[in-house]
Amino acid sequence: MASRSWFLVLRSWLLLLTLVGSLLFHATAIGEEPGTEVYRPKPGKFPPLEKAHSYRGELIFVDHANRRGSIRIQSDGKFRFIHPHPFAMLPYGIVRYHGAPADLRDVPLGTMMHVRAYLPPDPKSSAVPVLPVDNRTRKEGNAGVGASPAENHVLLLEDEPSHCLREGKVWKLQEVSIENNAGMIVARRESREGGTTRAEEESMTFDAATRIWRGREFLGVHELIADGAWPGSGKKSLDDQEVLLGITWKPTPGGVFTRFHISDIWLDDASIQRAARHQNETHKAFIRSRWVPAFVDTVEYGKFGRATVTATLFGGMDDSLYADFKKGSRALLAASENTLKHWAGGTAGTAQMASKGPILDVTRADGKVPLGNSGIQIRFETDLITEGIRPTRVVRIRPANWPDLHIPREEYLQDHKASHEDRFPTPGIFPKY
Repeated sequence: MASRSWFLVLRSWLLLLTLVGSLLFHATAIGEEPGTEVYRPKPGKFPPLEKAHSYRGELIFVDHANRRGSIRIQSDGKFRFIHPHPFAMLPYGIVRYHGAPADLRDVPLGTMMHVRAYLPPDPKSSAVPVLPVDNRTRKEGNAGVGASPAENHVLLLEDEPSHCLREGKVWKLQEVSIENNAGMIVARRESREGGTTRAEEESMTFDAATRIWRGREFLGVHELIADGAWPGSGKKSLDDQEVLLGITWKPTPGGVFTRFHISDIWLDDASIQRAARHQNETHKAFIRSRWVPAFVDTVEYGKFGRATVTATLFGGMDDSLYADFKKGSRALLAASENTLKHWAGGTAGTAQMASKGPILDVTRADGKVPLGNSGIQIRFETDLITEGIRPTRVVRIRPANWPDLHIPREEYLQDHKASHEDRFPTPGIFPKY
């Protein structure tokens, strides 16, 4: 009897050690050292920007309907050897282009983008591959270190002028060298306010296709030469001229592995303000047709399908869109997916499936709010609450006076039978010939 008891104790210890060993192996296998704090955004919460990982890269591929794509990330390796790295926008993630809100479809491929991103909030439902959490520390041949970070769920994706405007920086042009309307510019990205620290100089190419903006004018390189601002050939000092740059990447001759290309130069504030105004109008029209996304904070259930829903609108959009949400006005609220795809009912449109009712209250948060959060919360009453409208879930909301437009097929999930796998396009989306 005693020997049997010892056997049972020993077997229990062996099972416990096996379980602990398995957990440690699993943690190590995905790059998590035991005891290491791993930050992931929480459902229904806006993550702090300071916990995001920052990187920069070339936009290579976009799947705009699913708010994801691929970026060739600048690392300490050779740029052309770097594989495009998949990313997904968080539901409250913000895209900015030319200093204004944007959708992924607005940004041309090849544009260099600045990224602030996190680990997948829920690896099981990630729309892109899930990598070991320490992947950004690993060397990948000629690509070097940092080309494939596990932080691939993006809070902020912004092009070069948007990044500079947000951080109060400008490019200070040092020198131009030119031959046949193409050449090289040496510049430094520094604070507009100046300072004692000088940034590192960077050499970038330009050519006859580089767009130059001055006030309301759209110029070419040949026109700067004709004005005498740039030489027809040779070198000229530009004396710290302050500009904003649009930056892309092109293959470079001469065995240079990482050198970027200037697609646009904004010579003054008036020119970038015009570009931002145009992009802002593009985005406003887009949001009015797709509705403002939000988190559901609370649902107070009544009788016979009635409910009062409190929701926080996502941020990063023009103030005029938020101003249309007014106490006493009517609104439509529809269930959404984390990629911001609408849920529809067969052939019924989003407006037909939406919950409708009055806005009871609109409140604005005092002080600073996290990026991605508008700071605006609405209380909405409806007599038809649906399954997709639950706390922490993503929804889309529009004031009733916005146009009732029908979105294209690839931007909604068709019915209740759809699974999370239906986020991804398959060959079935193409017609059969």
